[in-house]
Amino acid sequence: MGGFAIDQNRNVIVGVGSALMDILAREPDDFMARLGVTKGGMNLVDQAYIDDLIHRTTSPPSLVSGGSACNTAIGVAKLGGRGRFVGKMGNDDLGRLFMKDLTDNHVDPVLFDSPTSTGRVLSVITPDAQRSMFTYLGASAELAPEDVEKNCFTDAAIVHVEGYLLFNRELMTAVLRSARASGCRISLDLASFNVVEQSRDILDDLIREYVDILIANEDEARAYCGDVDERSAVTAMSENVDVAVLKLGPRGSLICCDHQIISIAPLGDGHAVDTTGAGDLWAAGFLFGMVSGFSLEKSGRLASACGYEVCRVMGAKIPEDGWQRIRNLI
Repeated sequence: MGGFAIDQNRNVIVGVGSALMDILAREPDDFMARLGVTKGGMNLVDQAYIDDLIHRTTSPPSLVSGGSACNTAIGVAKLGGRGRFVGKMGNDDLGRLFMKDLTDNHVDPVLFDSPTSTGRVLSVITPDAQRSMFTYLGASAELAPEDVEKNCFTDAAIVHVEGYLLFNRELMTAVLRSARASGCRISLDLASFNVVEQSRDILDDLIREYVDILIANEDEARAYCGDVDERSAVTAMSENVDVAVLKLGPRGSLICCDHQIISIAPLGDGHAVDTTGAGDLWAAGFLFGMVSGFSLEKSGRLASACGYEVCRVMGAKIPEDGWQRIRNLI
């Protein structure tokens, strides 16, 4: 695996992030135009706003457990790995549904509860398969630095942190420090171009000090590296980490390690029903592959398969026939 190694005595992949219920709604382009919001981003909103927005959707939305790091942990477990999720939920029906979904999917839940209602995110999916997120963090925003102790990361090979935690800088720093003190490798998904733009003053220092694997899509890489070509972007991303990943959607991905760039071909014809969870499931395949001792190239191909399969359905849950096709690649 070149210059990157995983402790083979550890095999748990821990996702740390927001415990959110995903609310999925298909809407025409003019729905977003009326809101005056750029497609493809993540927008933090309050409870009144999201409840009003859900009321304004034109068809009944569907409800599933979500949150970026949670989706990744579930994907790891579906692949046959050991996934764990650390987050905070409300002591309410949505929180209990969230917990049940984790255990049903064989993910080890480390969930703290709160009297605040469980967070939720409305993902608006437009005809071009773009998803735009409106997030009410609720109880998930109350995950505290003191909650994130070393025992959250027992036996962890990799701690995968969603970039949305950068909105809570004290918590993000506590997670990174605790993971490093536990001897884990650390993976950071930059999550959204909004996150990168609003965190530039601390992002470079955190990545340099703590991050081993840095993952971004094209928009996030542009916000982080500037308007450069793809190979220059993934090279720049790799400067302070061991492995950098640039996801290119229907065009595949680039992985940079030891100053070498590996190109991963996409699967399928590029048509997507919905891109919700594509990056999260890509990360699940890639991190599972690395913990399993696969090469970077094989890990990337597995990641590509996970990303492809989730884009064939609405939401971030791959059906069992899709998982079987992915397992056949292994």
